[in-house]
Amino acid sequence: MNTKRQLHKFGGSSLADPECYRRVAAILRDYSHCEDLVVVSAAGKTTNRLIQFLDALSKDGRLAHEHLHQLRQFQLSLVDELLKDEEATALSESMSKDFTQLGELTLPLSEAERAAVLGHGEVWSSRLLAALLRQSDLAAVAQDARAFLRAEPGTQPEVDRAQSYPLIKEMLAQHQHHRVVITGFMAQSTQGDTVLLGRNGSDYSATVIGALAEVDIVTIWSDVAGVYSADPRLVNDACLLPLLRLDEASELARLAAPVLHSRTLQPVAQSAMDLSLRCSYQPESGSTRIERVLVSGRGAKIITSLDEVLLIELSFASGHDFERAKEQVLSSLYRAQLEPLAFEAQSDQARLRLAYTTEIASGVLEQLQDSAVTAEIRLKEGYSMLAAVGAGVTKNANHCFGFYQQLKNAPTEFFFESESGLSLVALLRTTELSGLVKSLHTQLFQAHKRVAIALCGKGNIGSSWLELFKRQKSEIEKRRGMSFDLVAIVDSQKLWLDPNGLDEQTALDRYSDEAVAYQGDEWLSQLASLQGYDEVVVLDVTASKALSERYIDIAESGMHLISANKVAGSAPSDIYHAVQDAFAKTGRQWLYNATVGAGLPINHTVRDLKESGDEITALSGIFSGTLSWLFQQFDGSVPFSELVDLAWQQGLTEPDPRLDLDGSDVMRKLVILARESGVNIEPTSVTVESLVPAELKHLSLDEFFDQAALLSEQLQERLDKAKREDKVLRYVARLDKYGKARVGIEALSKEHALANLLPCDNIFAIESAWYKDNPLVIRGPGAGREVTAGAIQSDLNLLSSLF
Repeated sequence: MNTKRQLHKFGGSSLADPECYRRVAAILRDYSHCEDLVVVSAAGKTTNRLIQFLDALSKDGRLAHEHLHQLRQFQLSLVDELLKDEEATALSESMSKDFTQLGELTLPLSEAERAAVLGHGEVWSSRLLAALLRQSDLAAVAQDARAFLRAEPGTQPEVDRAQSYPLIKEMLAQHQHHRVVITGFMAQSTQGDTVLLGRNGSDYSATVIGALAEVDIVTIWSDVAGVYSADPRLVNDACLLPLLRLDEASELARLAAPVLHSRTLQPVAQSAMDLSLRCSYQPESGSTRIERVLVSGRGAKIITSLDEVLLIELSFASGHDFERAKEQVLSSLYRAQLEPLAFEAQSDQARLRLAYTTEIASGVLEQLQDSAVTAEIRLKEGYSMLAAVGAGVTKNANHCFGFYQQLKNAPTEFFFESESGLSLVALLRTTELSGLVKSLHTQLFQAHKRVAIALCGKGNIGSSWLELFKRQKSEIEKRRGMSFDLVAIVDSQKLWLDPNGLDEQTALDRYSDEAVAYQGDEWLSQLASLQGYDEVVVLDVTASKALSERYIDIAESGMHLISANKVAGSAPSDIYHAVQDAFAKTGRQWLYNATVGAGLPINHTVRDLKESGDEITALSGIFSGTLSWLFQQFDGSVPFSELVDLAWQQGLTEPDPRLDLDGSDVMRKLVILARESGVNIEPTSVTVESLVPAELKHLSLDEFFDQAALLSEQLQERLDKAKREDKVLRYVARLDKYGKARVGIEALSKEHALANLLPCDNIFAIESAWYKDNPLVIRGPGAGREVTAGAIQSDLNLLSSLF
């Protein structure tokens, strides 16, 4: 488990009843450790009930008493259901004292006194959850945030971090090795008064506490799993977004999406921590992680809407410098953190129109009055808002067209494009939004997608894939409902890139005339900046170590990768996991079925067995088509060296056959399969038997063939011994569940499954809990440009199904 401190925030819906509390305690048992922080909201509708109590107190004492009595019954019932013995008695007594004090309140109440009343719900939640955790043998302590969070009253109170930081450090030092359950929603002023942190105040206090405590990640647990492509209550096929850029999340929050609030994200942006959104009702249902990823944006990701929006109109006198006045007003509002959802400047009428939520509008009017704006100000009701959010949306021609096309018949007041390029916004006269949200979601996310493909490597496999792609292109486009355009061919020195697409029919013939030299990662930046494509896929059909070192850059540039290159998959663990993490963080895919077994579905099978719950206990087989052919032919009638020469002439080996004979290729495949099966293994831990004598390792290719008789001398003795035992020689890879791995020559009986193959065939035997007595065997051609190209195309098919 990660030993860095984390913070878990639970909202009121996650603490709505006894079952919810038990679920939260189980989450903290499974997903937290002893020094994590927990921030809680008031249980269920507790805060609303306290508001009802206060409102009734000034109008009808009897009604106020009823509200308080119902709230007391609810809170005490939680205690009775969840706690026992001393924990139950102690909390019931402290809660009863609180309700007695609330019942003795006298009017009028100051704002600070009213705030203190409304903060009771969080206090009760923190005490109850801490007691429940202790009862579950998890060391925990309740903590009132007013002991260390400092803030002054205001429309949007901000926590004073300079004052709060030493206080929270002191608190943490006092409660080491305990889960600290902290009240959300409130802080304390320098005068000692309670200050409520406003709308979504508990989420804001969670991230600001997380920043002050220097936690690694804040997880906000609520009744939804995270951010969806649209409100799932309106759009049935809205999809959960596993990753969101911080700037996209901030824009979504700025547009008042209920799942996020801009102030919640401010501490995230100003610290090193990440933010995750998860569902407390279904912890394993997925999540949205908000990070500072470098992936480039290619368009809209989310459709968001608001039913109730107010419009503030400022009309300036004629002769006024409207442009200057507009900038002054907007600057003043931005400084006060009252940025509008959208605005329209009507220069010809000297009028500025600002869109706000109903909760913020009153604060905006106060700010405008305080700043002595010399304009007639009008507040207008009866508006709604629809927006498409995502990095690059304003530059995506398809998404812009789709947005305006879907709204052309709607009662649109004005359109707005954010300066950041993160959103397209339409302010509408009040209308039914659900239909517009559905149609816009379909238009932008289910319409015809464009996929750009860059081919790295134009040798045997690259040229074979191109031939296959020519034949398959129209079929895959029809099946997937999207277009696939070959936009680039890259080799180690030259690049041919055309954003409009290359003609795959003539691409290789024209490459030498059209390709230009590039420097460093220039080709990557050019691909990453392509416009008009929804997805970019890089195909690596090389064996290049240098290209494998660019995999993280490919992920961070927002591109997918399909690889036949084995280098990254069999690299040392720190490199391998860094590549995996880069693709996971950016929500991109790295597929590499072609790295083992050419077109045989061995990677898919091993991964599927593991993910389906099987436990793989052993893997074995013949993983090299080249070595398979050589040892099938090696019966002593022809020297082994001559067989190597023949295989090389027929194109069955690498350009330098020593790359097949030294066992490194088989070793890489075994490491990749081991990792797919869940075994952590280093390439250096595999015992490898090389067939290349030391004297031949560093010779030129011609010198190697001149002295290749040494190969025969070594292997002939092994063959003679095997024949005396009525056995044959095969080059075998083996792995057990403990990570013991070996590749090398074995003498097998002629009836052995690994001994009876067609030349060039591979065979993979999988032993597992499910296939214990009778291993699962996959066999077939394991080498050849056509089958490897087919594996690449298979991965492209799989990848396109994920878009």
